[in-house]
Amino acid sequence: MAVEAKPSVRIREVGPRDGFQNEPETIATEDKVALIDALARTGLKRLEVTSFVRADVIPQLADAAEVLRRIDVPDDVAVSVLIPNARGLDAALAQREKIDEINVFMSASETHNRKNVNRSIAESLAELEVVLARARAEGLRCEGVISTSFGCPYEGHVAPERVLELAARLRDAGAQEIGFGDTTGMANPRQVAEFFPAARAALGGELELTAHFHNTRGQGLANVLAALHAGVQSFESSFGELGGCPVPAGATGNIATEDLVSMLHEMGVQTGIDLAALLACARRVQEILARPLGSHTLVAGPVDWR
Repeated sequence: MAVEAKPSVRIREVGPRDGFQNEPETIATEDKVALIDALARTGLKRLEVTSFVRADVIPQLADAAEVLRRIDVPDDVAVSVLIPNARGLDAALAQREKIDEINVFMSASETHNRKNVNRSIAESLAELEVVLARARAEGLRCEGVISTSFGCPYEGHVAPERVLELAARLRDAGAQEIGFGDTTGMANPRQVAEFFPAARAALGGELELTAHFHNTRGQGLANVLAALHAGVQSFESSFGELGGCPVPAGATGNIATEDLVSMLHEMGVQTGIDLAALLACARRVQEILARPLGSHTLVAGPVDWR
């Protein structure tokens, strides 16, 4: 009698980039390297470790090249970096041997895109299409991230058709994965449940669809559950619930990776991640930052059914 396989998901840990860039102080390079090396040994198979952005804009990530040179990540862990533009890709390609994937990003709303990268959507798309083509030519796996996919704090409602139009453009330019970002935590479970089946129908079966939720309004895990029931098998999260969005004020962190993993494991969904080892990483970054973090599992501990 055949044994039915347990459901499973893929998780990309984005804390070393999305989390660290939003901290008011700069984390020491040696601490970043130690945390990344530890995260890479928790069973996580995808890590977004840094971004090649201007140091005067995000000084917390000014050590991107050094971090990449110094990390020691197992071969079966995919290392990704966030790329803002063609210049960022040039810097990343100088570290090509340490990088497996790149992520490019833009917003679904004009106002957020201009405030975030000082460009129109059309200008961002034009450059990212060039970046994706070059990255694919270098053998890098590519993700296109669309911020404000579920709502914009400046413009309010964002039409799903607009988001899917941008996703199709990024797919056609070479993105093999599209991450839909709830950048300021405006999504709700009903919206998520309706969005992802529409995205799958519009974008085809080959493209990996990834959900990236923030917990600004406390609905992060509820949105994960809705996405999971809608067939999503790829998520992004941040250990310790680090992160947020540089614009606007009040946009708190991503869902905590340990909260996500704890919930999934209790539901019988496999992640391949050692929750105890992940919690150790969250405790360590909490010590480094010397402040309490938003992770619930870090405070309460995992459920023990014994």
